[in-house]
Amino acid sequence: MKSPISPKLKHKIDKIKMILMDVDGVLTRGGIILGNQGEEIKIFNIQDGMGVTLARMAGLRMGIITGRHSELVSRRARELKMDIVMQGSFYKLPAYLEILESYRVTDDEICYIGDDILDLDILERVGLSVTPANGRPEIKAVCDFATQERGGEGAVRKVIDTILKVQGKWDEAVKKCRWAEEGRSE
Repeated sequence: MKSPISPKLKHKIDKIKMILMDVDGVLTRGGIILGNQGEEIKIFNIQDGMGVTLARMAGLRMGIITGRHSELVSRRARELKMDIVMQGSFYKLPAYLEILESYRVTDDEICYIGDDILDLDILERVGLSVTPANGRPEIKAVCDFATQERGGEGAVRKVIDTILKVQGKWDEAVKKCRWAEEGRSE
């Protein structure tokens, strides 16, 4: 992302209360390994996972909207204590609109991270639209920014770190995370 952050981008980031994202190509590199018995294997980035934890510690809601259905995604979302998991949403806009209504948030309060055409309808609506470095050119054309990191290689963490730092929530989130890890309370 460009540095320093423009006033226009800072204004958008300041409003964010929820981060939603695609899975394949965003939380993963976009590859799927299929075994002989039909089992599916995905590789998730641990630093992206820590970013999700930090975002939750800072009070941001976290969620996934994906066109595919995978028990691995359900498991990873449970591990990360994500608020929202919408799978099998090939047309993602209806799932997105349901989230807006259920959580009583507006487009301006949402950051969405997507990488391909199925994400376009949401990316054109949200307050902050982001794509990883491997996002399709059509997606980069509509996004507020593209990370230097590729999906599954720290792109989600970069977005979260940026939001938390711009909103002034970074230090407190890190503190809460460290205290939680050590089993202490304030």
